[in-house]
Amino acid sequence: MRILVVCSGNAPNFDLQKHQAFIYEQVEALKQADTTLAVDYFFVRGKGITGYLACLSLLLRQLKQHSYHCIHAHVAMSGLLANLQRSVPVVTTFHGSDINVPALRIISLLVELLSRQTVYISQTLADKAIYACRATYSIIPCGVDRSLFFPRPKARCREQLGLAQDTRYVLFSSAFTNEVKNYPLAKAAVDRLQDERVVLLELANYTRAEVALLVNAVDVALMTSFSEGSPQFVKEALACNCPVVSTDVGDVRQVLSDIPGCFITSYEPKEVADCLRLVLTNTQPFESSDRINQFDNRLITQQVLAVYKSIYS
Repeated sequence: MRILVVCSGNAPNFDLQKHQAFIYEQVEALKQADTTLAVDYFFVRGKGITGYLACLSLLLRQLKQHSYHCIHAHVAMSGLLANLQRSVPVVTTFHGSDINVPALRIISLLVELLSRQTVYISQTLADKAIYACRATYSIIPCGVDRSLFFPRPKARCREQLGLAQDTRYVLFSSAFTNEVKNYPLAKAAVDRLQDERVVLLELANYTRAEVALLVNAVDVALMTSFSEGSPQFVKEALACNCPVVSTDVGDVRQVLSDIPGCFITSYEPKEVADCLRLVLTNTQPFESSDRINQFDNRLITQQVLAVYKSIYS
Protein backbone atom coordinates (compact mmCIF):
# COMPACT_ATOMS: atom_id res chain seq x y z
CA MET A 1 0.00 0.00 0.00
CA ARG A 2 1.34 3.44 -0.97
CA ILE A 3 0.11 6.63 0.72
CA LEU A 4 0.68 10.26 -0.21
CA VAL A 5 0.67 12.64 2.76
CA VAL A 6 -0.35 16.20 1.88
CA CYS A 7 0.43 18.93 4.40
CA SER A 8 1.71 22.48 4.70
CA GLY A 9 5.37 23.19 4.14
CA ASN A 10 5.09 26.95 4.57
CA ALA A 11 7.11 27.53 7.75
CA PRO A 12 10.32 29.54 7.30
CA ASN A 13 13.29 27.20 6.85
CA PHE A 14 10.78 24.35 6.79
CA ASP A 15 11.88 21.16 8.53
CA LEU A 16 9.36 18.31 8.64
CA GLN A 17 10.61 16.91 11.95
CA LYS A 18 10.46 20.36 13.54
CA HIS A 19 7.43 22.07 12.01
CA GLN A 20 5.20 19.05 11.35
CA ALA A 21 6.56 16.73 14.03
CA PHE A 22 3.18 15.13 14.79
CA ILE A 23 2.82 14.13 11.14
CA TYR A 24 6.39 12.91 10.79
CA GLU A 25 6.20 10.83 13.96
CA GLN A 26 2.87 9.32 12.95
CA VAL A 27 4.25 8.35 9.54
CA GLU A 28 7.38 6.80 11.05
CA ALA A 29 5.24 4.81 13.48
CA LEU A 30 3.01 3.68 10.60
CA LYS A 31 6.01 2.41 8.64
CA GLN A 32 7.26 0.53 11.67
CA ALA A 33 3.85 -1.03 12.25
CA ASP A 34 3.43 -2.09 8.61
CA THR A 35 6.68 -2.66 6.75
CA THR A 36 4.80 -3.02 3.45
CA LEU A 37 3.56 0.56 3.71
CA ALA A 38 5.24 3.16 1.49
CA VAL A 39 4.68 6.86 2.27
CA ASP A 40 5.54 9.91 0.16
CA TYR A 41 5.01 13.57 1.03
CA PHE A 42 3.60 16.51 -0.87
CA PHE A 43 4.34 19.82 0.82
CA VAL A 44 2.15 22.81 0.02
CA ARG A 45 4.24 25.92 -0.63
CA GLY A 46 1.76 28.76 -0.60
CA LYS A 47 -0.68 30.36 1.81
CA GLY A 48 -4.39 31.01 1.63
CA ILE A 49 -6.79 29.52 -0.89
CA THR A 50 -4.90 30.90 -3.87
CA GLY A 51 -1.59 29.58 -2.54
CA TYR A 52 -2.98 26.09 -2.05
CA LEU A 53 -4.80 26.02 -5.38
CA ALA A 54 -1.61 27.09 -7.14
CA CYS A 55 -0.09 23.75 -6.08
CA LEU A 56 -2.68 21.67 -7.92
CA SER A 57 -0.63 21.15 -11.07
CA LEU A 58 2.34 19.95 -9.00
CA LEU A 59 0.09 17.56 -7.07
CA LEU A 60 -1.38 16.15 -10.29
CA ARG A 61 2.13 15.65 -11.64
CA GLN A 62 3.12 13.64 -8.57
CA LEU A 63 -0.04 11.53 -8.82
CA LYS A 64 0.88 10.66 -12.42
CA GLN A 65 4.37 9.61 -11.40
CA HIS A 66 3.23 7.11 -8.75
CA SER A 67 0.23 4.91 -8.10
CA TYR A 68 -1.27 5.74 -4.69
CA HIS A 69 -3.94 3.83 -2.80
CA CYS A 70 -5.00 6.97 -0.96
CA ILE A 71 -4.02 10.52 -0.06
CA HIS A 72 -3.88 11.50 3.61
CA ALA A 73 -4.35 15.27 3.89
CA HIS A 74 -3.76 17.09 7.16
CA VAL A 75 -5.94 20.19 7.86
CA ALA A 76 -8.87 21.39 5.76
CA MET A 77 -6.93 23.46 3.22
CA SER A 78 -4.73 20.47 2.36
CA GLY A 79 -7.90 18.37 2.16
CA LEU A 80 -9.43 20.85 -0.28
CA LEU A 81 -6.37 20.68 -2.52
CA ALA A 82 -6.26 16.87 -2.36
CA ASN A 83 -9.94 16.58 -3.28
CA LEU A 84 -9.60 18.72 -6.39
CA GLN A 85 -8.57 15.49 -8.08
CA ARG A 86 -11.01 12.58 -7.97
CA SER A 87 -8.90 9.62 -9.08
CA VAL A 88 -7.33 8.83 -5.68
CA PRO A 89 -9.49 8.58 -2.52
CA VAL A 90 -8.72 11.12 0.20
CA VAL A 91 -8.54 10.81 3.97
CA THR A 92 -8.59 14.22 5.66
CA THR A 93 -7.58 14.78 9.26
CA PHE A 94 -8.93 17.93 10.90
CA HIS A 95 -6.58 19.28 13.56
CA GLY A 96 -8.45 22.28 14.96
CA SER A 97 -6.85 25.18 13.16
CA ASP A 98 -9.54 24.61 10.54
CA ILE A 99 -12.71 23.78 12.49
CA ASN A 100 -11.89 26.36 15.18
CA VAL A 101 -11.66 29.18 12.63
CA PRO A 102 -15.17 30.32 11.59
CA ALA A 103 -13.93 31.58 8.21
CA LEU A 104 -12.71 28.07 7.35
CA ARG A 105 -15.79 26.12 8.37
CA ILE A 106 -17.40 26.29 4.94
CA ILE A 107 -14.20 24.92 3.43
CA SER A 108 -14.13 22.25 6.13
CA LEU A 109 -17.72 21.30 5.30
CA LEU A 110 -16.85 20.93 1.63
CA VAL A 111 -13.78 18.84 2.46
CA GLU A 112 -15.81 16.61 4.80
CA LEU A 113 -18.30 15.92 2.04
CA LEU A 114 -15.68 15.27 -0.65
CA SER A 115 -13.29 13.10 1.38
CA ARG A 116 -13.69 9.33 1.38
CA GLN A 117 -12.92 9.27 5.11
CA THR A 118 -12.48 12.05 7.66
CA VAL A 119 -10.62 12.01 10.97
CA TYR A 120 -11.00 14.40 13.91
CA ILE A 121 -8.25 14.46 16.51
CA SER A 122 -10.74 14.82 19.37
CA GLN A 123 -14.43 14.28 20.02
CA THR A 124 -14.64 17.92 21.10
CA LEU A 125 -13.51 18.97 17.64
CA ALA A 126 -15.97 16.63 15.93
CA ASP A 127 -18.80 17.97 18.09
CA LYS A 128 -17.91 21.49 16.99
CA ALA A 129 -18.05 20.38 13.36
CA ILE A 130 -21.79 19.83 13.34
CA TYR A 131 -21.63 18.32 9.87
CA ALA A 132 -19.46 15.42 11.10
CA CYS A 133 -22.44 13.09 11.01
CA ARG A 134 -21.49 10.46 8.47
CA ALA A 135 -20.46 6.94 9.42
CA THR A 136 -17.16 7.57 7.64
CA TYR A 137 -15.52 9.75 10.28
CA SER A 138 -13.22 8.61 13.06
CA ILE A 139 -11.83 10.09 16.26
CA ILE A 140 -8.07 9.49 16.21
CA PRO A 141 -5.82 11.80 18.26
CA CYS A 142 -2.22 12.42 17.36
CA GLY A 143 -0.09 9.98 19.27
CA VAL A 144 2.95 10.45 21.48
CA ASP A 145 6.30 8.92 20.61
CA ARG A 146 6.91 7.05 23.87
CA SER A 147 10.42 6.13 22.79
CA LEU A 148 11.24 9.85 22.99
CA PHE A 149 8.85 11.23 25.60
CA PHE A 150 9.31 9.33 28.85
CA PRO A 151 10.29 10.31 32.43
CA ARG A 152 13.96 11.17 32.99
CA PRO A 153 15.88 12.63 35.97
CA LYS A 154 15.15 16.36 36.15
CA ALA A 155 18.62 17.37 37.36
CA ARG A 156 20.34 15.53 34.51
CA CYS A 157 18.02 17.08 31.89
CA ARG A 158 18.70 20.55 33.27
CA GLU A 159 22.42 19.93 33.13
CA GLN A 160 22.19 18.82 29.50
CA LEU A 161 20.19 21.93 28.58
CA GLY A 162 22.27 24.35 30.63
CA LEU A 163 19.40 25.24 32.98
CA ALA A 164 19.92 26.27 36.60
CA GLN A 165 19.18 23.64 39.22
CA ASP A 166 17.71 26.12 41.74
CA THR A 167 15.26 27.88 39.39
CA ARG A 168 11.57 27.04 39.02
CA TYR A 169 10.78 26.77 35.33
CA VAL A 170 7.36 27.24 33.71
CA LEU A 171 7.31 26.03 30.10
CA PHE A 172 5.05 27.99 27.75
CA SER A 173 3.45 25.87 25.03
CA SER A 174 4.89 27.66 22.00
CA ALA A 175 6.79 30.69 20.77
CA PHE A 176 5.87 33.90 22.58
CA THR A 177 4.95 35.43 19.20
CA ASN A 178 2.28 32.82 18.43
CA GLU A 179 -0.86 34.88 19.02
CA VAL A 180 -3.33 31.99 19.37
CA LYS A 181 -1.22 30.60 22.24
CA ASN A 182 -1.91 33.77 24.29
CA TYR A 183 1.51 34.60 25.73
CA PRO A 184 0.27 37.81 27.46
CA LEU A 185 -1.87 35.72 29.82
CA ALA A 186 1.04 33.40 30.62
CA LYS A 187 3.34 36.35 31.34
CA ALA A 188 0.74 38.13 33.46
CA ALA A 189 0.18 34.97 35.53
CA VAL A 190 3.89 34.38 36.13
CA ASP A 191 4.38 38.07 36.99
CA ARG A 192 1.67 37.76 39.65
CA LEU A 193 3.74 35.12 41.43
CA GLN A 194 6.25 37.86 42.27
CA ASP A 195 9.02 35.31 42.58
CA GLU A 196 12.35 35.92 40.86
CA ARG A 197 13.12 32.20 41.09
CA VAL A 198 10.27 31.44 38.66
CA VAL A 199 11.19 31.76 34.98
CA LEU A 200 8.86 31.45 31.99
CA LEU A 201 10.50 29.55 29.12
CA GLU A 202 9.55 29.82 25.45
CA LEU A 203 9.09 26.60 23.51
CA ALA A 204 10.79 27.64 20.28
CA ASN A 205 13.78 26.59 18.17
CA TYR A 206 14.32 23.25 19.89
CA THR A 207 14.82 19.89 18.22
CA ARG A 208 12.39 17.13 19.15
CA ALA A 209 15.07 15.47 21.28
CA GLU A 210 15.60 18.77 23.11
CA VAL A 211 11.86 19.20 23.65
CA ALA A 212 11.77 15.78 25.32
CA LEU A 213 14.58 16.89 27.64
CA LEU A 214 12.89 20.23 28.28
CA VAL A 215 9.54 18.85 29.44
CA ASN A 216 11.48 16.65 31.85
CA ALA A 217 13.57 19.58 33.06
CA VAL A 218 10.81 22.09 33.88
CA ASP A 219 8.48 22.19 36.88
CA VAL A 220 5.19 22.82 35.08
CA ALA A 221 3.83 23.01 31.53
CA LEU A 222 1.56 26.00 30.90
CA MET A 223 -0.97 26.31 28.08
CA THR A 224 -3.02 29.51 27.84
CA SER A 225 -4.27 29.09 24.26
CA PHE A 226 -7.45 30.58 22.90
CA SER A 227 -8.12 27.42 20.86
CA GLU A 228 -6.64 23.97 20.27
CA GLY A 229 -7.58 20.62 18.80
CA SER A 230 -5.84 17.93 20.83
CA PRO A 231 -2.58 19.59 21.87
CA GLN A 232 0.55 17.47 21.70
CA PHE A 233 2.20 19.77 24.22
CA VAL A 234 -0.09 18.55 26.99
CA LYS A 235 0.22 14.86 26.16
CA GLU A 236 3.99 15.01 25.79
CA ALA A 237 4.34 16.81 29.11
CA LEU A 238 2.23 14.19 30.86
CA ALA A 239 4.25 11.41 29.24
CA CYS A 240 7.28 12.87 31.02
CA ASN A 241 5.55 13.27 34.42
CA CYS A 242 5.35 17.04 34.03
CA PRO A 243 2.22 18.61 35.59
CA VAL A 244 0.03 20.77 33.36
CA VAL A 245 -1.90 23.99 33.90
CA SER A 246 -4.13 24.81 30.93
CA THR A 247 -7.08 26.82 29.78
CA ASP A 248 -10.12 24.77 28.78
CA VAL A 249 -9.32 24.21 25.10
CA GLY A 250 -9.56 21.26 22.73
CA ASP A 251 -9.70 17.96 24.59
CA VAL A 252 -7.49 19.09 27.48
CA ARG A 253 -10.26 18.68 30.05
CA GLN A 254 -10.79 15.07 29.00
CA VAL A 255 -7.07 14.31 28.96
CA LEU A 256 -6.50 15.81 32.43
CA SER A 257 -9.76 14.63 33.98
CA ASP A 258 -8.36 11.87 36.19
CA ILE A 259 -4.85 13.20 36.83
CA PRO A 260 -4.43 14.85 40.26
CA GLY A 261 -2.01 17.76 40.32
CA CYS A 262 -3.07 19.24 36.97
CA PHE A 263 -5.43 22.19 36.63
CA ILE A 264 -7.91 23.67 34.15
CA THR A 265 -8.19 27.46 34.47
CA SER A 266 -10.14 30.41 33.18
CA TYR A 267 -8.49 33.28 31.33
CA GLU A 268 -8.05 35.29 34.53
CA PRO A 269 -4.35 35.88 35.35
CA LYS A 270 -5.02 35.48 39.07
CA GLU A 271 -6.56 32.03 38.65
CA VAL A 272 -3.75 30.89 36.37
CA ALA A 273 -1.19 32.20 38.87
CA ASP A 274 -2.96 30.45 41.76
CA CYS A 275 -2.85 27.14 39.89
CA LEU A 276 0.82 27.61 39.04
CA ARG A 277 1.53 28.31 42.69
CA LEU A 278 -0.22 25.09 43.71
CA VAL A 279 1.94 23.08 41.33
CA LEU A 280 5.18 24.84 42.24
CA THR A 281 4.65 24.37 45.98
CA ASN A 282 3.53 20.75 45.76
CA THR A 283 5.96 18.41 47.50
CA GLN A 284 4.24 15.15 46.56
CA PRO A 285 5.54 13.02 43.66
CA PHE A 286 3.70 13.67 40.42
CA GLU A 287 3.13 10.69 38.14
CA SER A 288 1.12 10.85 34.95
CA SER A 289 3.07 8.87 32.36
CA ASP A 290 1.07 5.66 32.76
CA ARG A 291 -2.24 7.52 32.63
CA ILE A 292 -1.94 8.44 28.96
CA ASN A 293 -1.05 5.07 27.49
CA GLN A 294 -4.03 5.39 25.15
CA PHE A 295 -2.08 8.06 23.24
CA ASP A 296 0.91 5.81 22.57
CA ASN A 297 1.75 6.20 18.88
CA ARG A 298 1.94 2.42 18.53
CA LEU A 299 -1.78 2.20 19.38
CA ILE A 300 -2.78 5.26 17.35
CA THR A 301 -1.12 3.92 14.21
CA GLN A 302 -3.29 0.81 14.30
CA GLN A 303 -6.34 3.06 14.10
CA VAL A 304 -4.89 5.02 11.19
CA LEU A 305 -3.96 1.82 9.37
CA ALA A 306 -7.52 0.60 9.83
CA VAL A 307 -8.78 3.73 8.06
CA TYR A 308 -6.37 3.17 5.16
CA LYS A 309 -7.33 -0.49 4.88
CA SER A 310 -11.04 0.34 4.89
CA ILE A 311 -10.42 2.23 1.65
CA TYR A 312 -7.97 -0.21 0.13
CA SER A 313 -10.12 -3.26 0.81
